[in-house]
Order: sequence, then structure tokens, then C-alpha cells
Amino acid sequence: MPGALYKDAEMMDNQSTLRLSETLSKVKEELAKVVIGQKDVIDLALVAILTGQHVLIEGVPGVAKTLLVRTLAHIFGGEFGRIQFTPDLMPADITGTHIFNMKENEFLLSRGPIFANFLLADEINRAPAKTQSALLQAMQERTVSIDRQTYTLPSDFIVFATQNPIDFEGTYPLPEAQKDRFMLKISMGGPDREEEMALARRMLGSQAPEEALSSGAVNQVLAGAELAELKSCLAAITFRDELIGYALDLTRSTREHHAVLLGAGPRATQGLILAARAYAAVSGRDFVTPDDIRGLAPAILQHRLVLRPEYEIQGTAVSEIIESLVRELAVPR
Repeated sequence: MPGALYKDAEMMDNQSTLRLSETLSKVKEELAKVVIGQKDVIDLALVAILTGQHVLIEGVPGVAKTLLVRTLAHIFGGEFGRIQFTPDLMPADITGTHIFNMKENEFLLSRGPIFANFLLADEINRAPAKTQSALLQAMQERTVSIDRQTYTLPSDFIVFATQNPIDFEGTYPLPEAQKDRFMLKISMGGPDREEEMALARRMLGSQAPEEALSSGAVNQVLAGAELAELKSCLAAITFRDELIGYALDLTRSTREHHAVLLGAGPRATQGLILAARAYAAVSGRDFVTPDDIRGLAPAILQHRLVLRPEYEIQGTAVSEIIESLVRELAVPR
């Protein structure tokens, strides 16, 4: 019966949203054992994991960028890989290479750190373009080519790339095509006084963040295919057509602003829509609101916009442009 089918579908949606909410609450509870504060950063990182997209993290040293990614990998039951980018790093150092095994009389693959679920690309802007490009195929297609052979990466492969916002010596700016492949740019600031005091107290006891993670105090919440199942629950989040159009118009408005030389492309629109749905789940709701889209706009758009030279000289910030666009665009009712 149509009515019975509708009730069954509604019940399944309710179960999906309930599972999403319960699981994400457990994840946040475990993260709190290691990461102090940084609520917005954690929410955005969870959005990236739920959507299977890549993240660019910008912040000064010592704000727990590496610790955050390591902890997320542990909680979600994924393999953690880390690459320290340096000017002398070669593509093979990332992807791996074939090594001849004399005993077996054959070439065997020595896999690089890119073969992981959660990859931390630390200080990505310290490596030259040739090495940075080794990540592009992996980020877009989740495959790696080594000696003309293609290898598949895990389906939940995700890159967390970090860069220092104030250290420009010995760095190579990321090209626009590469930055566009990061759905989100997360800016990690320092903790406030109370949070830093709490961290200082923990360092004197047995609950120091690094020790808590290595000692097993942080529990694994998901394992194996459970993350894929959790992602499928996002289909139960309601996203009205008017809000999809609102997200689309917001992205398109960046291409028409007089101060913008290069606006956000279609990949930004897709990212904003996917992120808004995931953010609703992270916030404990089964529906998307205009505030979800407005709040995510800076993280989605700021690394994709290129200002005209005359406005850069004047000191105009990309964040100011995004704020003005969000303020001027009519919100659907």
C-alpha cells in the first residue's frame, strides 16, 4: 500500500538520522579526550570525512593539526599515513616504487605513505610542483600510477594537507587547480586562555593528548565498512530545492563580483551542497538550513577566489568579499 510504503520510508529515514546523530556524538566525545576546544574545526573535519572530500588546514605550529588527523584516523578505524613535505621530496617518495627482489626474481611494489585511508600531507607548500602533482591523481581518482601500472586507493581515502600561513621562505604556492580539489579550507587558530590552561594541566598528568591517544584511552568508534554505511545515512537529510538554488547562486555570484579575477567553479557548488548536508548531520539535524550554507561559504570559497591585482594592493581580503556576497544575496523563505 502507498501509505504503508511511505511510513516504512519515513521510519528508515528516522533510523538513519538517529544513527548519524548517535555515532557523531560518540566521535566528538572521543575527540574531546585529546583535542581541547576547536569545535568549529572538528565540525568541519567531520563534514569532510562524511562527504569523502579533501581538506586544506592552515594554522601556525602547535595548534594540534597533526594530532587531530591522527585521532580521527584512529576513531574511524582507518590507516593513518603522514608525509612531511620538503623541497627535496620526490614523487616516488609519496607513491612508492617497484624494487627487484632477487630471491623471488621479480619486481615487488614498495608502497609509499599515500596508501592510507587518512593521509596527512604536512606542510604541502614546501614541496615543488612536480611532487605536489603526485597527489592530484590520488585526490581526484583515488588511484596511483607507478611505473605505468595503476593501483587503487581505499574508497574512503582522504587528504588533510597543512600549511603555515606566515612562513613563506622556501615554500611553493599551490596552483589554483590543486587548491580547487580541496573541498574545505580550515583555519586553525590558537586556543583561548582557558583552553590553553586546561592543556597545560593535562601535560602535567596522565591525560596528556599524545599519551591519551597512544595508551588506548581514545576508543575506536567505527570499523571497516561502517563508515560507508554511515555516509549512506546522509540521504535521509532533507535538502529543499530552494536551498540548492541558494547555494548555486552564492557560488555563481563570486564570478560576477567586480573585485574577483577568478571566481569559484562548479566544483565549489558541489562542495557547498555536499558540505551543507553533512553539516546538518554534524549539528544533529535532519534538514539543511540557509545558515548552514551561509556558515560554510568561507570554508568552501576562500581558497578558490583570486582577487584582481588592484584590490590586492589595496589590502582587500577574500573574506570581506565573501561576507559581502553572503550579506547581499536574498535568503529563500
